[in-house]
Amino acid sequence: MEKEWFENENFWQDYAPVMFDETHWAEAHGVAKAVCEFARLSEKAKILDAGCGPGRISVELALLGMDVTGVDIIQSELDAALETANAEGVELTLKKADLRTFCEPEKYDAAVNLYTSFGYCDSEDEDLEILKNIFASLKKGGTFILETTSRETAILNFTAGEEFYRSSIKVITEFSVEGAWEGLDSKWTLILPDGKKIVHEFVQRLYSAAELKKKLLQIGYSSAEVYGGYDKRPYDQNAATMVIIARK
Repeated sequence: MEKEWFENENFWQDYAPVMFDETHWAEAHGVAKAVCEFARLSEKAKILDAGCGPGRISVELALLGMDVTGVDIIQSELDAALETANAEGVELTLKKADLRTFCEPEKYDAAVNLYTSFGYCDSEDEDLEILKNIFASLKKGGTFILETTSRETAILNFTAGEEFYRSSIKVITEFSVEGAWEGLDSKWTLILPDGKKIVHEFVQRLYSAAELKKKLLQIGYSSAEVYGGYDKRPYDQNAATMVIIARK
């Protein structure tokens, strides 16, 4: 079976400096604190970071005293997470696995899928499998926190593209709409300091907040609240992102 783009090690090695720059690392502590407050977690609570990447949030959760398991399909991202954890003097459990099949029944007090890490599978059914696996991995009473670009926030923040520098790399972005706002096509061109050009294009499936809330409740969550940011602002025309807090 042909690999999805997000399974490609080379992509993450090329784009990690752009996606996880200093600004995004700096905001990680505040996000981790919000996660602990949303999920009402006490020290040593077991948390699943589903799609942990280089451990940006996992390490901060561990620094707050949580027992964190980070799961990702890319080994180089897990290696980076381990390096950061070692540098900060905290322990992480890191597992290389595909979220479409990964499940550890009723093991975790909370689970997170953050930083728009959802909606990239080849089909809606595969997206749904990820949500079902996370639900099954939570203990009864556990909390799932999903933060991603929704259809509404994509519309609110839409731009045809821009150019900027990040980590000494020139970044050129181009965006277009797929179908009736069913997806967002993103083309990212990186021009490295040595002049090398790297181009990658991908589509994120866009769900409305109402659609995702309905799916989560159908899966079995007892409640699902939608907010426009980690500060629990209303999910309205001023939403910065979409944050869903679902309780099992």
